[in-house]
Amino acid sequence: MEIYDDILETLGNTPLVRLARLHEAGNVVAKVESFNPGSSVKDRIGIEMIDAAEASGELQPGGLIVEPTSGNTGLGLAMVAALRGYRLICTAADKIPKEKVALLEAFGVEVITCPTDVEPTDPRSYYKVAERIRDERGAFLPYQYYNQSNPMAHYKTTGPEIWRQTDGEITHWVAGMGTGGTISGTAKYLKEQNPEVRVVGVDPVGSVYEHYSKHGELPPAEKIHGYLIDGIGEDFMPTAVWWDYIDEVITIDDRTAYQTVLDLSRREAIFSGSSGGAAVAGALQIADRDLADGSGLVVTLLPDSGERYLSKLNQKWLQERSLL
Repeated sequence: MEIYDDILETLGNTPLVRLARLHEAGNVVAKVESFNPGSSVKDRIGIEMIDAAEASGELQPGGLIVEPTSGNTGLGLAMVAALRGYRLICTAADKIPKEKVALLEAFGVEVITCPTDVEPTDPRSYYKVAERIRDERGAFLPYQYYNQSNPMAHYKTTGPEIWRQTDGEITHWVAGMGTGGTISGTAKYLKEQNPEVRVVGVDPVGSVYEHYSKHGELPPAEKIHGYLIDGIGEDFMPTAVWWDYIDEVITIDDRTAYQTVLDLSRREAIFSGSSGGAAVAGALQIADRDLADGSGLVVTLLPDSGERYLSKLNQKWLQERSLL
């Protein structure tokens, strides 16, 4: 009988899909992570971080977990918590889509929303609120931004899957940078198989990664500002980024990301969130730049589904923000 003992056993081995209608040469493919049980790439790190905490003794049976998250990591943790008897609190920036809040609450998660436009060190930020809950209530804080189990999850799973699925023919790995875990762990594995694989990060305009990749320091404060792309970009430097395996970082603006979301749904029949739109836009740019002779294979990743952003991915919301 083909029966799984729990839903997490269905994790991984998500499909690679050729984006032949967006790139006629056919050498841009996307790994569609909405096929995971929690419908996002963050399912991978949810189980990896909890497994590591259980093994180290940081997390005890029936314990409390708290995590600052844009939603997807929270759901990955929520699934593990539900199966293993943990309680979970998620702190989130108030720009989190209401769909994600409702989904987390459906899993029994307590969601605390915090101001978006404050410094990470501000006591009102969703990072600091999570730290305060850890300190005051003795909760386990996985802290995906600093937890090395984050990139290791992708070193163990995403990287090997891509290498196998492409028969080792991948030449470029292009991915959005949020915590940095997805791009980093995958890149480490791919470069161990073939050091010539070029790794390109995709960063929203207003985030810090592109500037840091060139100058080794955060940009001036006036160059760090908000953006409408969800789930990628930061205003500080997480240690989950493994810079030794990243060759360059490019920027994508809000309009390009959201236009690509629409192109994906209307031409490829794939409904992605805006971070996926940014990643695909970056992958198409790299393919046009580096694969002019038609050879090579660019692989990117769609972290989740656009269904989590329906309050944003509609004509009215897009028009009000000049994204159409």
